[in-house]
Amino acid sequence: MPVLSLGGMRFQQSWSDLPPEAVEAGSQANLEATLRAALAAGLHHIETARHYGTSERQLGWLLPRLPDPRRILQTKVPPAEDPAAFEADLRTSFERLGLDGEGGPGGGGGRVDLLAIHGLNTPELLDQTLRPGGCLAVARRWQEAGRIGHVGFSTHAPLPLILEAIASDQFDYINLHWYFIRQDNRAAIEAATAHDMGVFVISPTDKGGHLHSPSQRLCDLCAPLHPIVFNDLFCLSAPGIHTISVGASSPQELDLHLEVLALLPQAGELLPPILERLEQARRRALGDDWLASWDRGLPAWEDTPGRINLPVLLWLHNLLEAWDLEAYGRARYGLLGQGSHWFPGENADALDGSVSEAELLAVLQASPWAAEIPGLLRRLRGRLGGEAVKRLQVA
Repeated sequence: MPVLSLGGMRFQQSWSDLPPEAVEAGSQANLEATLRAALAAGLHHIETARHYGTSERQLGWLLPRLPDPRRILQTKVPPAEDPAAFEADLRTSFERLGLDGEGGPGGGGGRVDLLAIHGLNTPELLDQTLRPGGCLAVARRWQEAGRIGHVGFSTHAPLPLILEAIASDQFDYINLHWYFIRQDNRAAIEAATAHDMGVFVISPTDKGGHLHSPSQRLCDLCAPLHPIVFNDLFCLSAPGIHTISVGASSPQELDLHLEVLALLPQAGELLPPILERLEQARRRALGDDWLASWDRGLPAWEDTPGRINLPVLLWLHNLLEAWDLEAYGRARYGLLGQGSHWFPGENADALDGSVSEAELLAVLQASPWAAEIPGLLRRLRGRLGGEAVKRLQVA
């Protein structure tokens, strides 16, 4: 497994699963150039997903033209209440990737080296996967027929659910969110290591802070490294992580990530001064008292009037004040209320409307910052609000 993987969430033409004739020649040429550059650089692991629009179809056309004996091909299929629906999606993935053969196990078609059950974000989805006769049983049938190599899962779930999935001992690897601005899943990496699972960090550039369009403040704090290079180096030097995703939409977007490879031996010298500057900036902006207790006594979004996701909103406040991650904050704020189980809860737009300050304060009695939080949410709404963002992932 190479330390950099080519992620397929951004190189496709469309987030809709277009018919073949709608795929444009320019888009296909760009993807071919991206694949050629990735192959030349040693990114032998390519991962995509059933619901990444045209990604699977476009890859399926190109892979035979770009043979790679070391290629590791991965796709991801979401679970379903009906295992037959999951299997239909699985069959479609193989068809789009040009691996269908006769279709289904025993059909003699091609093979996916890694299959992830995509988006184990809720207890219901985990149950649909693990219960007898469920989606994992379907994947095992295909595995026994030689159509699938290893089976893992991807997740945006709360940490306790991730740990439950790992503890099931039913998976070979995990696609996990963990990067500099979000380190709360460290226990999942440790648990995966204890269960001999591979760890693939997903979306460290986009979900890791929109590092493809970083703020000037973040650039200054990460100097002499670009924020992408800093974050990649931070992830790859952490124990237990095997590979991170390079979600390139063009060949040029590979360049910064490739800089990291030569710098890995120097991580011990390069990272500490940058980490110290980032931490000092955070403390200056937010204060030690706030940082020690901002998340204490916050209700879960399910227990908050209007389903306002206070932990996420206050985390966005911290990122905004400390490192000026406004583009990232605006995107995340707009996703609240639009992202289903991928990004649950609501933003602060309902405050002073359908949710009064008194109602909010009633559930903040255990927070040492109860009096400050309503005003903070109003300021956050004023800076980040105004536009709903539809999650691109369909599941």
